[in-house]
Amino acid sequence: MSRLPPFIALRALEAAARHRSYSRAADELAVTHGAVSQQIRRLEEDFGARLFIRRGNLMEPTPAAAALATRVAEAIAILHDGVTTLTSDACCGPLVLSTVPAFAARWLAPRLGRLPTSVGDLQLRVEERMADLTTDGVDIGLRHGVGPWPGLCSAPLFPETLFPVCSPAFLERHPIREPADLRHVPLLRHTVWRWSLWFSVLGIEAPGEAGGLVFDDSAMLVEAAIQGLGVALARNGLVEQDLLSGRLIRPVSGEVGAEVGYHVVWRDEGAKLPRVLALRDWLLAEAAALKLPG
Repeated sequence: MSRLPPFIALRALEAAARHRSYSRAADELAVTHGAVSQQIRRLEEDFGARLFIRRGNLMEPTPAAAALATRVAEAIAILHDGVTTLTSDACCGPLVLSTVPAFAARWLAPRLGRLPTSVGDLQLRVEERMADLTTDGVDIGLRHGVGPWPGLCSAPLFPETLFPVCSPAFLERHPIREPADLRHVPLLRHTVWRWSLWFSVLGIEAPGEAGGLVFDDSAMLVEAAIQGLGVALARNGLVEQDLLSGRLIRPVSGEVGAEVGYHVVWRDEGAKLPRVLALRDWLLAEAAALKLPG
């Protein structure tokens, strides 16, 4: 015959040949005796030959049926191995987390050494890119925005605030006693997070935007402040470690809340879900412990 018979029929033949019984085959396959008998009868019609001969209480496979049953058993074993490998890879392969570069470098990376053993064994791979978590192999993401993200579950890490920071050496060279003094010192500028936002909230006339160093990368902006090149309007999630270590200080009080923040996002499905949720919970616990010295 030019076409393969239905797999369900081949499974019935293999089980019946192994058990020498339609009833036992039916029990194994969770179907009725009649269903197995019908599948065998259809195979016999397709092949044009007897496949089983009754001998007392047993159904003996013919030599041809026994040979076919052996090959079907081999095929089932191959399929089983393939499914087992796929399931093992899905459950035990590395978790892939995506986020934007600045957040990965300045918030996530310093915390990875604190991964508890139960979470550290997740074989985490961090990729600095945006992802849809549907077709790109990413399991969990850290997003900057307001949400919601269709098709994804999400939880806020922390609200974002902005405030001035500078190096201790810069402050020694440029005495700053009150917020208005910032109008007269070198300001490091970002193409999105503009100083005018902070000045307006404090009711201070902002200096002109012309001149000075301008960055479109938040990590570079913070690094420039660490190097003493000026005062940066920093985002809280990116400077925590620098404030704790003393590389940066807050020369004056006053902060402004941003409309956006960081969120953890994931898909509520898949073989990796228990591990994804364990990583999510750790990320949320780290965010809840965010420390920002004044």
